[in-house]
This record gives sequence, structure tokens and C-alpha cells, in this order.
Amino acid sequence: MMDPLLEEVLEAHGGLDLWSGLTKVTARMSIGGPIWAIKGWPDALLQETVGIDTKVERSVFTPFTRPDLRSVFEVGPERVTLETLDGEQVEQRTDARAAFKGYVRSTPWDVLNLGYFVGYAFWNYLTTPFVFTYPGVVAREIEPWRESGQTWRRLHVTFPESIATHNPEQVFYFDHKGLQRRMDYVTEILGSTLVGHYTSHHQIFGGLVVPTRRRVFRRNPDGTVNLNMPSITIDVQDVSVE
Repeated sequence: MMDPLLEEVLEAHGGLDLWSGLTKVTARMSIGGPIWAIKGWPDALLQETVGIDTKVERSVFTPFTRPDLRSVFEVGPERVTLETLDGEQVEQRTDARAAFKGYVRSTPWDVLNLGYFVGYAFWNYLTTPFVFTYPGVVAREIEPWRESGQTWRRLHVTFPESIATHNPEQVFYFDHKGLQRRMDYVTEILGSTLVGHYTSHHQIFGGLVVPTRRRVFRRNPDGTVNLNMPSITIDVQDVSVE
């Protein structure tokens, strides 16, 4: 039986019937923030087109670090591939998550580290909240949260090992309309950083309701967030669905 809050949230974001008929979502966006300079890739993601499959975990970033390259992330088995725009393989890494072992927040990333992180992260972002209905994912409502004079209802979501994501247990916040406003997770491959990730400026694209502004901040252990300086900024310019 589906959690009642999840039912409301799915409907607010376009409905499960719509999502079930989709095979691909493509977004044009700008990804910024100081974390990329720390990782050795300042301004590398300022103009990206991200295409994701809705049925399997697969995402493609074009261009990727160079005008003539793209990055492909996929599972079954999990791997990240750097390709030319014609599909010729340049580099590939399987078991890509293992390459982050021992890394801390300040550890520089190579191009495949970068491709892995954005590959799985943006697949999760663009499939939320519909990914909560996928096999092995469990979503249940927990106590509400008060912030900035608002009360947000929350879903605690547990992801199976079959889905590459930030960490297995995450919390998602929704306003009175059922729209996503925040998500909390632990970025395991980024030194297990506690994160408060805010979503706003929702727009409708082909019936799908998508937040077009995302701001990612460090989160305190008590759940509060210092909103002065985002580590990552994401601004979506356009979304198309197939």
C-alpha cells in the first residue's frame, strides 16, 4: 500500500500515469558553485544538457569538460564512460564508486570521478519523486518540519543497493501543495558531507512539474542549514520529455 503523502506528492509533480508513459527526460541547465573549483573543475559544468532514461539508471551529459566529449553513467554493471560525441570510447571506469575510497571533501577528482558523481546525482534528481515507486525503494511519512514560518511534510526514503545514489537513507520535504522544497542526504563520496538541498521555482514541462532552481548547502547535525553560501547551484533552463 502506497504512503498517502507519496500519493499526493506524485500527483503534484505530474502524476504517476504521466511518468509511466515516459522513457526519457532531457534538461538544459547551468551547474555552478565553489565545490567544483575545490575538485579541480571550475566552471566545467556551466552549460550542460543532461538526458536521463526513466526506466533504467542511465544519464548522459553533453558536452562534458570539453566541447567534443560527453559522459555516460549507467548501471548493470555500474560504470562511467567518457566518449566522443560520435560515441567512441575515450575512457571507462567500472565499479566507479570504489575509486572514491579514502577521499575527503578537498580531494581533487579526475574526469571519471566527476562523471560518476553528476551521472548518478542528476538521474536521482530528475526522477524524484517517481523513483520512490521503483522496485526496492521504500517511502514513509515521518514527523513534519517547521522552517521559515512554514510546515513541510516529510518522506523518509530508503534506497536499495541496485540504485546508485548519495546514501541509502534520505529525507524529502514537501510544502502544502505537495511540491518538493528540500532533501537531506549524506554525500558519501564527498567525505560523507551532511547536505541540505533546496528546490524551488517549479515549472511545468510537458505535464511534468520540475523544480528549476536548486541550491545545495552544508547541513548541521541538528537538521538546520546555514543558507548564506551554497556549495552547488543548479539552474534549469528547459526540460523536454519523451
